[in-house]
Order: sequence, then C-alpha cells, then structure tokens
Amino acid sequence: MLQRVVPPGEGGDGVPQALVVVPTRELCVQVARDLGTAGAKRGTRVQAIYGGRAFEPQVAALQAGVEIVVGTPGRLLDLAQQGHLILGKVRVLVLDEADEMLDLGFLPDIERILAMVPTQRQTMLFSATMPGPIVTLSRSFMTQPTHIRAHGNDEGSTVPQTTQFVYRAHNLDKPELLSRVLQARGRGLAMVFCRTKRTAQKVADELVDRGFAAAAVHGDLGQGAREQALRAFRSGKVDVLVATDVAARGIDVTGVSHVVNYQCPEDEKTYVHRIGRTGRAGREGVAVTLVDWDDIPRWQLINKALDLPFADPPETYSTSPWVYTDLDVPEGATGRLPRAQRTREGLDAEVLEDLGETGKKTKGAGRGSARGDSATESRTDAERPARSSRPRRRTRGSGAAAEAVAAAHDVPAEAGTEAPEAPAGDTAGDTAGPGEGAPRRRRRRRGGRGRSGAAVGSDPAGSGREDSDGSGDGGSESAA
Repeated sequence: MLQRVVPPGEGGDGVPQALVVVPTRELCVQVARDLGTAGAKRGTRVQAIYGGRAFEPQVAALQAGVEIVVGTPGRLLDLAQQGHLILGKVRVLVLDEADEMLDLGFLPDIERILAMVPTQRQTMLFSATMPGPIVTLSRSFMTQPTHIRAHGNDEGSTVPQTTQFVYRAHNLDKPELLSRVLQARGRGLAMVFCRTKRTAQKVADELVDRGFAAAAVHGDLGQGAREQALRAFRSGKVDVLVATDVAARGIDVTGVSHVVNYQCPEDEKTYVHRIGRTGRAGREGVAVTLVDWDDIPRWQLINKALDLPFADPPETYSTSPWVYTDLDVPEGATGRLPRAQRTREGLDAEVLEDLGETGKKTKGAGRGSARGDSATESRTDAERPARSSRPRRRTRGSGAAAEAVAAAHDVPAEAGTEAPEAPAGDTAGDTAGPGEGAPRRRRRRRGGRGRSGAAVGSDPAGSGREDSDGSGDGGSESAA
C-alpha cells in the first residue's frame, strides 16, 4: 500500500489515496503510528481520524493534505458528510479486523463508506479469524478475491508458543488468585481481560490497592484517559493493563508475557484474540483463564470449537498448590505485592493530555446539580423577606406539655418580664394565654354543654381537662 501512494515530493496532490478502516480508537492510533514510521523516508503523510478528539485538528490535517487516512467508521462518515474528507481518489481500501468490521454492528457504516470510494480500487481484509459467513459476505463487494493465510493452522487455532492454563475459580476468590498469578517469576507486562466495563475498573482499582501498578482501558473512560493508560503500559510505568475486549483487537504491545482472562470470553473468536496479545512474533507467553461455575457451559463450547484439552477445568483456589507450580509463583506469595517489588511509577506518572474531547459531560452537571446563575438562589439571606409569624391553633386533646410549648412560642420572652402567676386551680396549659394575655376562646367539649360535675370529676387525678363551661376547675369539682 505504501508503494502505491504518491507522496507530495513525487507529485501527490494531498487528496487521500489509501483508506484503512479499523474498529477501535486504540487500534487506529497504533496503525497510523506504524504506517507513519514505515513511510517516513518517502515523506508519506498519515492521519488518524477517530472519535473522542476535537474535530478541528483532524480537519486542519486533511486540509493540509494527507496520503493515507486511518480511521474508525463513525468519525470517517462525519467528516466525509461535512465535505472535509474526500474519498473520490482512494486507490486502496483496507478493513482491519475484518470479521469485526463486517459484523452486524459495523456493516451499515462500512456499506456507506464503500459507496463513497471508487469501484476501481484494491480492497484488502485482515483478521486473525475469518469465519465462513464473513468470507461469503466479503465476496459481495470484492471481485475475484484471494484468501491468503499466514500460517498453516485453521482460523480458530491458537499459537503453540502460548502455554494455556484453565482453572475453575470462584468469583469471590478471583482477586486473590489473580494477585498470585501476577507474582509469577519472570513475568513481564500482563493484560487482564474482563467482559464488562464495570468489572474492568473494579479489578484495576483492586489491584492498585494491593500494590500493583495497574491501569484500566474501557469504554466508560474518556479518550485521553484511555490513551494515557496505553502509553503508561507501553512505557512500563504500569505493568498490568485491565481491559475489556476493546483492547483485544489488534493491539500490539511488546513484552506482554501473561494474559489473564478474568472472565470467560463470549466465544472462541474472542478467546483467540485475547490470548493473541502474548506469544507474538515467535515469543513465548502464558494465558490463564478463570472460569466461574456459571460459565462452564460457555467454556465447554469454546473448548470444543478450538479442540482444546480443558473440557473439565480443575476447581482452583488461591491456596491451591498447583497454582504455584504451574505458574512458578513463589511459595510465600500472598494477595498483596511486597513493598520491595513495587518499583513501577504508576499511572499518575504519565501525563494526561487534553484532547479537546467531544460529548463529555461537565463534572457535577446533571440531575440535582446546583445552578449558580439562578437569580432566586443567588439572593443572600439579607435580601430574602422575613417570614411572617402566623397564629398557632390549639389542637384537640393537647395536654399540659403541648400547651406549655405553644405558650413558649406565642409569648415573646423579654428581659426583666415575668409571666403572671396562674390561680392554684388552673392547669399548666392556662398559665399564659396567646398574644398579650388575651382571654382564651372557650372550647366546647365532645358531648356538648350541661355535662354534670360528677362526670367531669371522673377524670383521674384531676388532670385539668376543661369542663363544659370551660372553667378548667375540674379538680375542685371532683373534691365536692
């Protein structure tokens, strides 16, 4: 492809002549970097086009002129529809990780991109796994395609340089077991794969708490944080990368010696791509898969499809002796990394770039956030009107304690002013009236007027309930 494009020094006009479409942003950055290195001597310009970054730098690079564009489908379509990306002179079209690109999720975007490029072009598909249905689908937009295999094994097999171990592990014991696996002698960089974004972040945080230099890469992180984690992993500032399957597609990091499937892969293709991060270019590697009891049926399908000898994984815990012998883990290893071995700088040592990310929510925004520009809420306490006092109403059945509380609220306490004494026969509730000592409104009791004094006097202990005429002298009538 590099030989077919014409750089500016040889008469190129700066319109893209080759297009490489990849499924993930991380793979886009990697492919663009490798192509830029390979074409540096001829002056070939390569531009990465992917989401999560600001539009302006990418548009400026396209306007300045490029020969090769590497991008993800969504951002490529956005710039093409806006007229910034011209695909009318593309001679070479490459679909990397073609089985993923031709899947149902990407297929509509790929068909739209194919409609924008000339029909007279060279089309190439690359993938470690090329299932039969994908090959059949590829023939619908390719003319007389040739299927080339880089090795003699069938498409679902794994490389022999990777030593594989499969353990049946309990979910609650996996952090302890993983901590011991990562303390194997001679371990270089390690990648830990999870099925969900939440699990990936949780495992990364757990490893950091245990003393490991770990970082996470998943879809919930911003593009700047994802690139920061990959840079720190490549430079050795962190030696454990916890990722979802977004990093299993084509990411090539030199020095990965161990791959751990913290959760069982979805299918055999995912398993092949995951463990393919180690044992690359003839090097040896170790792949450890932790299968929970619920995932045994899924794993048995993967095992059968790849013809592996792990149909019944042994029940394994962090204290199982074969973990130490299989993976060459020191006998005294625990669930925490010894302080003497914590020599990595960590993720914070890597600079987090400001990529001008699009579509990011402002911190603190959303439901329940404060609105600082609200005129109502910006008023100070002095500007708010004073609350007017409202008359309090006595409720039926209020006893002495309730009346005392009401009296305390209704009568303002002034220095040097004493409350008037109540008659001996009055109840506690009658010691102070509402307002400025005004007489209290008479209240009729249930049963109406004319109740006998004996009936009133039947109140035990002369509790001071008002009688029918409201005198409040029930205690004296009881004595009579």
